Amino acid sequence: MRSKLPRGQYDLIVVGSGAGGLSAAVTAAHAGLSVAVFEKADVLGGTSAWSGGWLWIPGNHLAEQAGIKEDPAATRTYIKNRIGRPELDARIERFLETGPEMVRFFERETAVEWMDGNVVPDFVDVEGSLGGGRSVTAANYDIRELGPWADVLRPPIEATTVFGLGLTASEIARYFFNWRHSLQAALYVIRRLTPHFWHLLRYRRAVQVCAGNALVARLIRSAVDFGVELFPGRPATRLLRDGDRVVGARIEGAGPVYADKGVVLACGGFPHDHELLRRLGGCRDGGEHHSAAPRTNTGDGLRLGEEVGAKVRDDLPHACAWAPVSLLPDKRGGVVHFPHLLERAKPGIIAVTGKGVRFCNEAENYHHFMSRLFEVTPPGQRAEAWLIADHKAQRRWGLGASRPFPFRNRPYLESGYRKKADTLAELARVCGLDPDTLERTVAEFNRHAELGKDPEFHRGESRYNRFMSGRTPLPNPSLAPLAKPPFYAVRIVPGSLGTFAGLATDELARVLDRNDRPIAGLFAVGNDASSIFEGFYPSGGITLGPAMTFGYIAARVAAGLIGTETSPQMERRANA
Repeated sequence: MRSKLPRGQYDLIVVGSGAGGLSAAVTAAHAGLSVAVFEKADVLGGTSAWSGGWLWIPGNHLAEQAGIKEDPAATRTYIKNRIGRPELDARIERFLETGPEMVRFFERETAVEWMDGNVVPDFVDVEGSLGGGRSVTAANYDIRELGPWADVLRPPIEATTVFGLGLTASEIARYFFNWRHSLQAALYVIRRLTPHFWHLLRYRRAVQVCAGNALVARLIRSAVDFGVELFPGRPATRLLRDGDRVVGARIEGAGPVYADKGVVLACGGFPHDHELLRRLGGCRDGGEHHSAAPRTNTGDGLRLGEEVGAKVRDDLPHACAWAPVSLLPDKRGGVVHFPHLLERAKPGIIAVTGKGVRFCNEAENYHHFMSRLFEVTPPGQRAEAWLIADHKAQRRWGLGASRPFPFRNRPYLESGYRKKADTLAELARVCGLDPDTLERTVAEFNRHAELGKDPEFHRGESRYNRFMSGRTPLPNPSLAPLAKPPFYAVRIVPGSLGTFAGLATDELARVLDRNDRPIAGLFAVGNDASSIFEGFYPSGGITLGPAMTFGYIAARVAAGLIGTETSPQMERRANA
C-alpha cells in the first residue's frame, strides 16, 4: 500500500520506518504535530521488523511490578564495566532517565503493549549486572488490526519461521525445542500451529506476529491512529536547508517536502554499504561482511547528514553489532544471510576455526562470538568458523537454517549449505579442516563435557549461558558430548545485526556538526546515530532501547515539550 503523494509541508519529517523512526513519529503526532514518515523500501519496519524485538530499558515499570528492584548506581556500574569508562556521558544519562518514561508513555497512550523480560539476564556477570528485569518486548499482535497497512509490514525472514509463523526465542527454546520431551510443550505447539494453518488457508500468510514484527506492527497502528502519514517506497535523496537550519528533504518521486520543526534521520545505518563499512571499520576480513539487516540499509542517513556538515563517529572500537551468519541459498537464486543466535549455546554443538580448534565459549552472545573469531584469525586470512553438531543435537536443536526433527533437511545437503559425514575425520575433509585436529578437539571437549565442565572457555557457568542453553537436565545444561553419528557442519562467516558507528548526536538526539555543535532542525536516532555505548554490547536490546528512547526525546524536543539545555542534575551525574 502507498499513500497519496505527500503534502509540501509538515511539522516533522521522519526518514526511515524502524522502531526509532516510528517512535519519533508517534510521539510527535501525539503531541499535536503533523508528521510524515518516508521509507526507502516498499515495506515498513526496517531491521526492527526482523529483530528479536527486545529493548534494554533499566528501571522499567514491568520489572518494578514484578518486585525486581533496580539500583540506579548498580546500572551505571555495570555500564561503566562494559564500556571501560570511569564516566558516563550525557547521552547515557538521558537514556537511563528517559527510557522508563518512554515505556510508560507507549503503554499508556498507544497501541503498544509490552511483555517483560524479567528472566532475560545481562550479557556478562560482573558488578552491577542483573539476572533479569532490564528488558522489555512487544506483546504478540494480530496484524488484521492494521487493515490495509498489513500489506506493507516487512515480513520476518522466511528461514527463521516455522511454516511462515514467526516465533519468539523463548517460545522456540521452551516449547518448540521440547515438543517431543514434554506434553505441555507439545500441546503448546499444537495450539500455536493449528490456527496458523487455518490462517494460511484463509489469508495465505501468518497473521499472528511476535518479537520485532509485533513491535513494528503496533507502532504502525499507533502512527495511523494519530494521523501520521506513511510513505513506503519514497526515499529521501537530499536534505533542504535555509541558512544553517535543516528545513525539509527532497523525496524521490515527490519533490521537496518541508518541515517546520525538523527532520529525524532513522535510515538503519550502513550494514550494506561497502564504502562506509571499509571507512568506518565494518570490514574485518578483507572486505567480507554479510549483514543480516535488510539490503536497503545502505548508509543513506549518514550521507544525508554529512552533506549538511554532520560529524560521523569513526573512533568506536567496534563499528558493527557483530553476529555469526551462514550463507543460505534461497529459491530465487540469491543468498540469505542467516543469523546464528540460538543453537550455538545448545548441548552437543561446538564451533571451531578453519584449523579445527575451538576458539570461544559458544554460548556467549553473538557479538562476543564474532569478536573472538576476529581475534584468533591471523592477519591476511579469512575469518570463518564451522558449527559442528552430532546427530542427536541436530535433530533436537537444528543447525542454522537446517531445522530439527521432523523437518526435512535433504535440501540443505543438496545445496551444500549443510555438510554431513559418518565420522568426524570425514566431516573434516568435507569442510577443508585437518581431520586429526578436529578429532582431537572433539575428544578433548567430550571428555570434559561428560562431567559438565569446560575448563578452556567456562561454557555454561554464567547466567546468560544457562539462559541460552535451554535448561536441559544435564550436569551442565550447556554441554553434552558430540558422540552420535552422523556429524554435521555449517560454515560461519563475518556478519552483523546492524551498525554502531554513525552520526554524532547529543543527549537530545540532535545531530552535531564537525565542531560538535547541534545542527538546527536535524535529529538522528537508531543506527543512524552513533551508539551511546561506544561500540560495546552490555546486553541484548541496546539498539532498540536507545532507538525508541531517543526517538521519543527527539519528538518531544521538536514539539517544544522539553528544553534544549542539559539539566544540571544530568551534568553532575555525567561528571561524577
